Amino acid sequence: MKRITMIIAACCLMMAACAQNPKTDNTQKKGNNMNKTLVAYFSATGTTKAAAQRLAKELNADLFEIAPEVPYSAADLDWRDKQSRSTKEMKDKSSRPAIKGTCPNMDDYDTVWIGFPVWWYTAPTIVNTFIEAHDLSGKVLNVFATSGGSNVTGSANDLKKAYPQYRWGESRLMN
Repeated sequence: MKRITMIIAACCLMMAACAQNPKTDNTQKKGNNMNKTLVAYFSATGTTKAAAQRLAKELNADLFEIAPEVPYSAADLDWRDKQSRSTKEMKDKSSRPAIKGTCPNMDDYDTVWIGFPVWWYTAPTIVNTFIEAHDLSGKVLNVFATSGGSNVTGSANDLKKAYPQYRWGESRLMN
């Protein structure tokens, strides 16, 4: 009898110790849902798409392509042509090129990475279309960009200034 009492007491002590020191993992929970990350990207030539895929893999995140309703042709992307589509869009700060669709499950995400190639030292106006098409309240927004010669700081600052109502996090240049 004494031995059974000691075994029960030992089990109770072990259970109490486990309850006070639970195992933790790197995932945070929000309600019943795990924190989820989305990598949303616009890629005109495939460079930013490749960077988005690497980032999504690193973060174990979902991918969403910010696809233009009318794809950009090589002529549209000729930044030396003052009449090219991209030049006209970037000169008109109110330009909002149409996108094919919105992310249907944006509410599922707590963190959103927004990626793009740097155009004229900032984000292409199609990124504004994406941001304005979604309710990003309560999410952490991070920026990543690809560029042949610019950094991401100016682009990130422009987005923060344009959308001060959102919580902005880090930014990365991913060449």
